[in-house]
Amino acid sequence: MSAEPVCARVQASPFPCACTARYSRCQTGLRPRAPGKDSRLRSPNEEPPAGSAAGAEPAGTAPRARPGQRPPRRRALMIAGGTAFVLGAAALLLPAPYVLESPGPTFNTIGEIGDSPLITIEGEQTYSTSGELALTTVYVSGGPNGAVNMGEVVGAWLDPQDAVLPVDFVYPPGTTRGEIQEGNAEAMTSSQESAVAAALDELGIPFTEEISVAGIMEGAPAEGVLETGDIIVSVDGNPVTSVESLRESLNATGGDAARITVRRDGEEQTLEVTPSLAESGAYQVGAYLSIDFTFPFEVAIALENVGGASAGMMFALGIIDKLTPGELTEGHRFAGTGTIDADGQVGPIGGIEQKMVGAAESGAEFFLAPVANCDDVTGNIPDGLEVVSVSTLEEALTAVKTLASGSGAGDLARCP
Repeated sequence: MSAEPVCARVQASPFPCACTARYSRCQTGLRPRAPGKDSRLRSPNEEPPAGSAAGAEPAGTAPRARPGQRPPRRRALMIAGGTAFVLGAAALLLPAPYVLESPGPTFNTIGEIGDSPLITIEGEQTYSTSGELALTTVYVSGGPNGAVNMGEVVGAWLDPQDAVLPVDFVYPPGTTRGEIQEGNAEAMTSSQESAVAAALDELGIPFTEEISVAGIMEGAPAEGVLETGDIIVSVDGNPVTSVESLRESLNATGGDAARITVRRDGEEQTLEVTPSLAESGAYQVGAYLSIDFTFPFEVAIALENVGGASAGMMFALGIIDKLTPGELTEGHRFAGTGTIDADGQVGPIGGIEQKMVGAAESGAEFFLAPVANCDDVTGNIPDGLEVVSVSTLEEALTAVKTLASGSGAGDLARCP
């Protein structure tokens, strides 16, 4: 789901006050010696120096304090304490190389943003909805979005709802704010298109899908054969109607040369490429792909200042609810997160701990989490929130129907 909203991440700290109180306690807790006390260590039987009473300085050496003047030792301690406080407070204001993640707001995909529906469908019958199918977000601060200071970092460390991550763990070195915004916007647009495709596929509504070459990996089998912009029509005579159909056709070659028909500059031509075996065990030609969908009606999603791909699954559920009779949630409040592809596969996301907290704080009863995020879910579920793990849109849809009906919930998958 970046303050800059990021990742169906949406894009400060009371700690300096706590620090002030701490230093005040340290200062008032100091107990300097009273003026005139002998500071030397001596055995219990040792006599005090000649010419002095027990514990007194030798005659003529004790400093005399003027009326109203603080003893020198106490004044020095107070100066030292004040200096330490100033230095400590200044250190908390220094920029820190960290990114902070905290729970963000939720948005009901079957509800409204302001006076407008979050999801609008034109050219197809839609139905009334109730309850919530909310996407969840994370506030992200720090890094290229604007540095955070050490006070904010320490405050986040002390808050169990927040996460503190090294900048380089989140953003590649040299990444700019503009690049982050552009990437998040592209990911959001792509996730919305994939959500529409997955929802329509789940409902059996036909649409067209065009696969084209977006780039070629250096040294890959496709280098020098395929070109950016080529539209892939078929592989060994099998029509390519989706990414999955392309994968199946390439795997069917078993590593033998494949005859790939492409449309280039409006004309079809057949080329020969020998796929290579990837570490995943699948055969590939080393081309980056772009997917263009043509849907039978228009689906518009209005959500500003939120980027990333993690809302895909919840978008798809919202679209399904609007396109089917009856109320999917039966008035219950669901929230969730997870990427989705056109084939309905649900993928992992970041910041799920913060998203569960945000969901619980918004009043959600149930939460749908990607199976791939179970390690982060286990042991971090907020009180009162029931979490179900899913790996496909079909599983997510079944979970919502089951939980909404109030029966059979025990058969749903949970994170161990």
